This record gives sequence, C-alpha cells and structure tokens, in this order.
Amino acid sequence: MTDKHPATRPANPRFSSGPCAKIPHYTLDMLADAPLGRSHRAKVGKEKLKAAIETTREILGIPAEYKIGIVPASDTGAVEMAMWSLLGERKATMVAWESFGSGWVTDVVKQLKIDAEVKTADYGQIVDFAEVDFDTDVVFTWNGTTSGVRVPNGDKIPADRAGLTICDATSAAFAQDLPWDKLDVTTFSWQKVMGGEAAHGMIVLSPRAVERLESYTPAWPLPKIFRLTKGGKLIDGIFEGATINTPSMLAVEDYLVALDWAKKVGGLDGLMKRADTNAKILWDFCDRNDWIANLAEDDATRSNTSVCLKFTDDRIKDPAKFAKAVAKKLEDYNAAYDVGAYRDAPAGLRVWCGATVEASDVEALTLWLKWAFEACLDEQD
Repeated sequence: MTDKHPATRPANPRFSSGPCAKIPHYTLDMLADAPLGRSHRAKVGKEKLKAAIETTREILGIPAEYKIGIVPASDTGAVEMAMWSLLGERKATMVAWESFGSGWVTDVVKQLKIDAEVKTADYGQIVDFAEVDFDTDVVFTWNGTTSGVRVPNGDKIPADRAGLTICDATSAAFAQDLPWDKLDVTTFSWQKVMGGEAAHGMIVLSPRAVERLESYTPAWPLPKIFRLTKGGKLIDGIFEGATINTPSMLAVEDYLVALDWAKKVGGLDGLMKRADTNAKILWDFCDRNDWIANLAEDDATRSNTSVCLKFTDDRIKDPAKFAKAVAKKLEDYNAAYDVGAYRDAPAGLRVWCGATVEASDVEALTLWLKWAFEACLDEQD
C-alpha cells in the first residue's frame, strides 16, 4: 500500500448530493436578518417568502404566467402533491431510470392505483422520450440524482401535448437549462444546487396545470398538506408566500442568501457554468484513467451535478465492498465526505458538482481518488 497521500486536500470536502455544500465562504452571520420568533404571516415574513418566490422566478427565467409555491417536505413533498392532486384525469406514463423515479412509479401504480404505462431504463441509460405518449400525463425526473443521467433537452416533448408533464427537477434546477414551455409541473428543493437547508420544496405550475387543478377533482381524499385548491379555485396565496404549513424563517433566510450569491456569480448562466466546469474535471479525469468511468453511457446525458462513477478495473474482487472502502478512506482522510453511491444504485461513487462547489476542490479530489483507488486495491483481502 502507498502511504504517500496527496499533499493538498479539498478546502471543502463536502461532496454530498443532498444536502449539498453551502455557498462559498458561507458563515452563519449571513443569516442575521432572519425574522426569528416572528410569524411567517406577519408583514416581514410574507415579504421574505415573496422575495424567495420572485427571486427564484428571476434567476430561473420562469414565465410570469407560471405559479411558484413554497411547499413542505422538500422535493418529495412537492412531487407527491403534484401526483395526488393532478393525476387520474387520464392515463399516465411513468418514466424511470433511477431510484427516485422508480419511487414515483410505486406511488402511482401501487398507492394511487392509476392506469399507467411504466417505461424504465437501467442505471447509466435513459428512456427514449420519442417513445413516450405525451397525450398521457407523464411523470419523470429531469436529472437522475442517483444515476448521474439527465434529459439532454426538451426537444422530444411536443408543444401540442394533451397530457401534463410532471417533472422532478430537484438536482437540475439552477444548474441545467429547463425548457419551461415543455414542463407543466416542476419541482425541486433548496438543498441541492443552491446548498440550502432541507425540508422545503418548490412547485412550479404552468397555466395548463392550473386549469387541470380547477377543472378536475381526484377520486381519492386529499390530505390538507396537498390541497392546492379551495372551492374549485387555485389558492393563490400559496403562490404569494402564504404557505400551507409553517416554514422555517431561518431556512428561508438561508435560501435568500444563496439566491443573492447566485445573482452575483452571473445568475443561471453563471451557475450552469460553475457546474459544467466542475463536472468536466471529473469527466476528463475518467478519460485519463482506464480504471474509472462515468456511469452515464451516453455523453449527451451525463449529469453536471450528481456525477456518478464506476470502477472498471478487473483486479477488483468485490465491486460493492471496494467502492465502500474507497469512500471510507476518502472520508477518513477528510478528503471527501458522503461520496458513496446511493444505496439502490450500482457500486461506485457519486460526487456532487453543483454550483456551490469550487472547481479547485474537485481538482484536488481527483488526486485523492487516484490515491484511494490504489491504496484500496493493495488492501483487498
């Protein structure tokens, strides 16, 4: 085994895919303006929540006619809210190529028992959207957080579709260019690309989604936490900062700080450039080393946020055990935290490369990846 590890560690070894690294140079002092101990329904609370909504719209370029709401239970809560509130009016198509998309399949098919066609692809691959019937309601993830595979663009989603598109974009928003005209419901959380705190989600509704909400009532009862309408009309207050349940004003302040930083680094273009730069460092590293590869099989579908890697060296005896050993060694040496593959994904590593991560830290990580690989290879039983 080689004991000569790299001299330079990443300044911030936090490469978790959620909650993700905070913005660079983050300190708790940045939250000094949080209205702690105040009601979110007070003027100051409403203003903060409204600012979070409208700054999100500004940075992401969300059309003015689309509704943006802050909802409970992170991205999961937002996706569940959309499915329980909107599905059932027509047949659905569930599209999945990783664990979270597969989870939405389970909810729709086994829990809601909706008539649905299920289209899946293996980890590292993606479903061909040209084969999806968009006259049905289509549920899919834009970026597979656990597979590192993303939809390359919205070209195969027809403008004249009869069904709704419900898109889980939690590890894509703020790092990838989402085609709003092709998305009727879009969900994400603060804890991914913006490095915000967990438990709060965002739901974005197109006019078509609003029309469905106001014209269709699901056959099943809706928990209060999912209700977006009252008396057959959209509850507009939800999309102006009057949240369904009590939000953390500390978390809201944290999100506002991250949004302000995003504007300073160039808005969406700047955020995407940072993620692209980070991911390319790892892609190039894979190209230079024949023992590691991107899990995504098609370069066009490689994620620039949740970069998933697999070991390809035939000297590895037990891939799952080996990958865990590499991740543990990186953490033991404070070189990288939380980079093991997701529990349902193939054995390997997952490195978050979103906009809050510094390129210099990814560069330093590549040296440690090589060292940890060689060290663990020597230590195999």
